[in-house]
Amino acid sequence: MGDLSAVFKADGAETSGQYSISEWWLDPHTKGPGPHSHPEDDVFYVLAGTMSLLVGSDWIDAGAGAFVLVPGNVTHSFENRGAEPAGMLNISAPGNVEARMPGIAHWFRERSAADSRA
Repeated sequence: MGDLSAVFKADGAETSGQYSISEWWLDPHTKGPGPHSHPEDDVFYVLAGTMSLLVGSDWIDAGAGAFVLVPGNVTHSFENRGAEPAGMLNISAPGNVEARMPGIAHWFRERSAADSRA
């Protein structure tokens, strides 16, 4: 499994809590956060490659230029199942999802350590 990176382009403080925008890049054959849900709506815009997105119980393979809407409280995830890097923008509304990022970063570190022992 490869690397995953995320950078916030606009956070809730910058948008008065209206939305947050983050940019995600996944190396080939890299899993994302795993199935989860939260109250915010998410819109994903694929920048490059093909991102596989879980929306509810359905997987969608979304290529560059595709938009995928995930309403709040719907289980979702994403991963790059392809042989090329894949990137996307994530717009979350309302904003301030970044407040949960320390916990999410901890989860990724734990998962990465477990994967390296496997």
